[in-house]
Parts: sequence; C-alpha cells; structure tokens
Amino acid sequence: MLSCKDVSERCTDYLERELTWRDRVQYWMHLAMCAVCRRYVGQMRTTAALLKRVGDDVPLHAPLDPALREAFRATREGRPPS
Repeated sequence: MLSCKDVSERCTDYLERELTWRDRVQYWMHLAMCAVCRRYVGQMRTTAALLKRVGDDVPLHAPLDPALREAFRATREGRPPS
C-alpha cells in the first residue's frame, strides 16, 4: 500500500499517465481511502490545467524591486534592512 508521501512524490507521474498499470491501481486504492491525497491530487490537476491555459506568453515572475532585494539579502545575512 502506498503512503501519502508516495502519493505526493508520484503525483506528476500519475497525472501524466507514466505509472505502470500495477502502480496506478495502488495509487487509485490509496486515493479511494485518503481524502487528503484526493484533495492534493485535485489541486495539482487544477494547477497543471491553469498553467497550460496561461501558456508561454505570460512571464512567471516579474523583476524584483532593488529595495526589496536588498531587504531579503539583509534578512538572510542577519542584519537589519537599510
């Protein structure tokens, strides 16, 4: 029987149909018994669908403001932000 950790680690393979038939059946059995994993797989499925709709035209991140970047560096280095 798969654990919740196994389900989360194999989620991408499951959604992309890259599991063997035997592994897929074990995955289904776990999902049948575990509402938390069903919710997780559903969220991952929704995320993948939304990312496909966005496509490559939208940048995934915007440039970071220099002041904010400095604040992150200061925090990481343990000094107060300037």
